[in-house]
Amino acid sequence: MTDWSAVFLGIIAVATLVMALIQVGAIVFAARLAAQVQQLASTVQQDIQPLIARANAIAEEASRTATMATAQAQKIDRLVTDLTRRVDETSLVIQEAIITPAREGLAIVAAVKAGLTALRGFRDLRGRPGRVEDEDALFIG
Repeated sequence: MTDWSAVFLGIIAVATLVMALIQVGAIVFAARLAAQVQQLASTVQQDIQPLIARANAIAEEASRTATMATAQAQKIDRLVTDLTRRVDETSLVIQEAIITPAREGLAIVAAVKAGLTALRGFRDLRGRPGRVEDEDALFIG
């Protein structure tokens, strides 16, 4: 029975040796895989770094452009506000200088016309006393 113990002991020794070799192989494989992953990460970082720098440059340029656009919009707003104020002032001056005297002139002309019409009416009444009666005869009612 001692023979069988040595055989089982030998089988256990060989199995332990195989397991140790598999574990060493797994460790070596994992180390190589880690080195490849690290190399890949380094390559990706080197490739992405210029893209990140370019994106930062684009963002800075966009920020400057937005700042300039805001400043230009403010200038245009001030210009339009000033132009509107000046147009209002000009229309007020035109109204005071032209339209108001024109209205007064038209009122004077209307007053003169009314006066002349009244004078003609008086002259017609003195010249034709029977005219009112003639109009009454023509009335159909």
